[in-house]
Amino acid sequence: MMDFKNKTAWVIGASSGIGRELCRQLAASGAQVILSSRKMEELQRIRQELPQPERHLCVRVDLGDPQDDKELACTLALGLTGRLDYVFLNGGISQRATVAETDLEVDRKIMEVNYFGNIALAKAVLPVFRRQNGGTYVVTSSIAGKFGFFLRSAYSASKHALHGFYESLMLEEEKYNVRVLMVVPGKINTPISKNALSADGTPHNEMDHNQATGMPVDECVRQIISALEKEKREVLIGNKEIKAVTLKRLLPSVFWKVIRKQSAT
Repeated sequence: MMDFKNKTAWVIGASSGIGRELCRQLAASGAQVILSSRKMEELQRIRQELPQPERHLCVRVDLGDPQDDKELACTLALGLTGRLDYVFLNGGISQRATVAETDLEVDRKIMEVNYFGNIALAKAVLPVFRRQNGGTYVVTSSIAGKFGFFLRSAYSASKHALHGFYESLMLEEEKYNVRVLMVVPGKINTPISKNALSADGTPHNEMDHNQATGMPVDECVRQIISALEKEKREVLIGNKEIKAVTLKRLLPSVFWKVIRKQSAT
């Protein structure tokens, strides 16, 4: 396990799933952790579960609200140590509806949370990373950011957009020792399907088979931290489903035949 002693890690989307497990493993490895999401009560509860809870901080962030002051959140996060070494941009929301059924407002909401809210935080943090002459963005994308899939049109679009944004940022900010790790999970056992938006914007509220049978979240986070240690730019995490990314690149005609047969849930 990578040693995070004397490092500060800001985890967005810390109240459940991958984000919650990141907080646990980072704190166990010595990091001071800033936990962020919309759910302050849940964040405080998770903070109390961490080793030496008094070392950590909770800062409310609402990715879906364009009026939410991301620069203020960054200032509050800096109050813990005056430094940010890692920012884990993990917050997001999925989708379970066809293009034809989905209200345009639902498309807009998903893009606001997954893309605009995400990059607003990245822009707020960037001057800090520049002043420090270093820092790492760890961005949770999805296998849906590599190809479209049933019932995921807006979700897939938002994740595709993150790849373009952060690949550009990585090239531009390399001279300031700013690094980016794009995390591309496949099927991970988290509540993401329960919170996914249906066609009218209401929660899907079901634990899909793909999530229930997915990789355990603690193993997913171990692989994220391993990729950080190896200074990778991108890491695919999951079981056999992640092979579809290579299949699409090398044998696209076979890929499209295979992907049509996969279950959306």
